[in-house]
Amino acid sequence: MRVLIADDDKYVRRLVRSLLENEGMECHEAEDGFEALSAARELHPDLIILDVMMPGFDGYKICRMLKFDENLSDISIIMVTSRDQPTDKETGYYTGADLYITKPFDHEELLDIVKHLVGARITET
Repeated sequence: MRVLIADDDKYVRRLVRSLLENEGMECHEAEDGFEALSAARELHPDLIILDVMMPGFDGYKICRMLKFDENLSDISIIMVTSRDQPTDKETGYYTGADLYITKPFDHEELLDIVKHLVGARITET
């Protein structure tokens, strides 16, 4: 499973990367919106863990652009962000996010969610 972790906070990227690599997943990182979009197009990951507030394109815009691209619309997207208002979550789902998790997040919960998505993707193929 190939995962792109897009967050402008390097500590969050490192934490999530460590969690997922310990489970045998291949991880790539992006620190801003432009890099995230470019990496998504180049790598075509199975899953993107996407922050909303990043320099360049924000996570909502990235999510929308990916979901409108027929070659990339199948990528699962989990938004992990500190934006926790109901309207923020609605926007996340409206733009195409599969799940929306707020920071700070429970590490085990995130890992369980990712494993669930991995299982769902394996079942589909």
